[in-house]
Amino acid sequence: QVQLVESGGGLVHAGGSLRLSCAASRGTFSNYPMGWFRQAPGKEREFVSSIGPSGANTGYADSVTGRFTISRDNAKNTVYLQMNSLKPEDTAIYYCAARVSRFWTNTPSSYDYWGPGTQVTVSS
Repeated sequence: QVQLVESGGGLVHAGGSLRLSCAASRGTFSNYPMGWFRQAPGKEREFVSSIGPSGANTGYADSVTGRFTISRDNAKNTVYLQMNSLKPEDTAIYYCAARVSRFWTNTPSSYDYWGPGTQVTVSS
């Protein structure tokens, strides 16, 4: 059973930056693709970014490409999401997730373990 805990959320002005972290415990972190998803009030949970087990393969939603960067440190059992040039529409609860598979996907239902989320608020 993998346990995930996100941190690094907060309130930032438009154009600012935040770095989210997701620490994993239990399970073999280096075996799992990891994903970041977000959910704004009244909206469905949506894909933000994912990374393969080794970190070599990554994917991004069109809305964040060029602004967000996903990375992982398998020695620290941690995945990161560097968010730059933040916009008010990035405001949401951000969740990290782990998938018991070899490959990442952009589908929330494909992920097996989830963290409780961290709030990101971007003011205009």
